[in-house]
Amino acid sequence: MSENIARFIETFTESLASRTFIKATLGNYKGADEHLQKISFRPITTKRGHRLFALYRYSTRDTAKNFAKAEAGKLIAELIDSGFKSGHLFTTETDLQLSIGKKGKSRLNTAKPTHRTPLPLGHDRAKRRFIDPNSYYLRALGITTDAGEVRDKQQDKWRQINRFVEILASLVDDSRLAGRKSLSIVDMGCGKGYLTFAAYDHFRESRGLAVSVTGVDTRAELVALCQDISCAGNCEGLRFVEGSIDSFDVSSVDILIALHACDTATDDAIYKGIRANAELIVVAPCCHREIRPQIDPVDIYRDILKHGVLRERSAEIITDGMRAMLLERCGYSVKMLEFVSVEHTPKNNMIVATRLRRPKDTEAVQLRIDELKKQFAIDHQRLDDLLAASRAASAS
Repeated sequence: MSENIARFIETFTESLASRTFIKATLGNYKGADEHLQKISFRPITTKRGHRLFALYRYSTRDTAKNFAKAEAGKLIAELIDSGFKSGHLFTTETDLQLSIGKKGKSRLNTAKPTHRTPLPLGHDRAKRRFIDPNSYYLRALGITTDAGEVRDKQQDKWRQINRFVEILASLVDDSRLAGRKSLSIVDMGCGKGYLTFAAYDHFRESRGLAVSVTGVDTRAELVALCQDISCAGNCEGLRFVEGSIDSFDVSSVDILIALHACDTATDDAIYKGIRANAELIVVAPCCHREIRPQIDPVDIYRDILKHGVLRERSAEIITDGMRAMLLERCGYSVKMLEFVSVEHTPKNNMIVATRLRRPKDTEAVQLRIDELKKQFAIDHQRLDDLLAASRAASAS
């Protein structure tokens, strides 16, 4: 090992020990893994104490890990030996830039420190609001910088995440879940996990509740990334699993969320929540394709709905309206909010359903549902069909 590499590693480990470490990057990878590009490091605080968080950037995916500070020296030495040809270290005392040539000759440049004060650590709770911008998962997911500042291109997403947590927190406070010491949450179709992490962060870290949060998605690479970040942050009670909404088993849950479900996948999610007796069901439907080709309204509406754009909007209104009525039939109080989903730029309806202690007159609600279907010649609707089949099975 050259003197320059040894000095880089020594400064890295000493800055971690003295808490002057800001961040570091290993890049210009020339090793055996054709997909590995670079690794970024930052300090975080977890329930296991101060740790070194590492985000491995691949051309096809990202992977997150964390390490004890005592492992840092050996880790960096092994990584440099594996093929990384450059390193950039930032501390409050100095900046170091390591370069390694083709023949192994190294150069180490020093500069005045870019940062003179340590950055906030990931799980510090002193400044926590609904969502703390210093939370480590926001950095790992690219929402915030190492300084805890929201990136310019992520401002909309940041506002959406905060708005979602604000809504969810208010719903919990106004439901029978208020005052509970534990919560179970399932986020179906969780995508990259922005909202899953945010819900966990708020209820676990801000409120101190014992939580069990599960994110479900069909895309294996996103599930792996989110699970890596969860494990790296020692997020006890948070897991991500691969699966589809219609096949994932939800036997019991307090809160069911589905904000990325397309078309009838929203119906599958609502049905899962109803069957599990969820206290809260929160969905933001999109792509209302099932109802649109069926609409054949009575004469009074025909001239209006002959226009494609109005027919499209009507399909959305009728579908979400039916979902709300079906939830009411199953003993829920329903509100409809406007929400901009993290994954979709258009404004969507957010359906929020709270289980009632005393259900309304379910048969009267069913009569209104039947009349609505008759008015627009609706032959089938996924949630309606699932609930009807369930009632028939229970009666037999």
